[in-house]
Amino acid sequence: MVKATVMSDATRANPGEHKSKETSITAGQTEVSLRLWARDDFRTGIWEVTPGTFKSTRPGYDEICQILSGTATITEPDGTSFDIGPGSLFVTPAGWEGSWTIHETLRKMWVVKDLPATAE
Repeated sequence: MVKATVMSDATRANPGEHKSKETSITAGQTEVSLRLWARDDFRTGIWEVTPGTFKSTRPGYDEICQILSGTATITEPDGTSFDIGPGSLFVTPAGWEGSWTIHETLRKMWVVKDLPATAE
């Protein structure tokens, strides 16, 4: 029998211990990610990051994000930016890049799907 995987309150669940954000431009910025479920090239969980700015890319995977708490501004290489906060839903497709400026600790629910490998 296949059973559901449930996180009763993703806004309050303890995702674990924060660690330094490797792609941060801001000293002391930290993050934590908790994987809730995965199968093959598909996975989901929650992620949290503290205030600051960091660079971000999506090499080889698409990501769907729903913001649970906190606020940020995301800026793309051409200068286009958008603000996100609780309830925001957006997609960063494979090949996407940009920077995130976190204004207050942000938590998101994420779904990632890897792209199929291509023959070279």
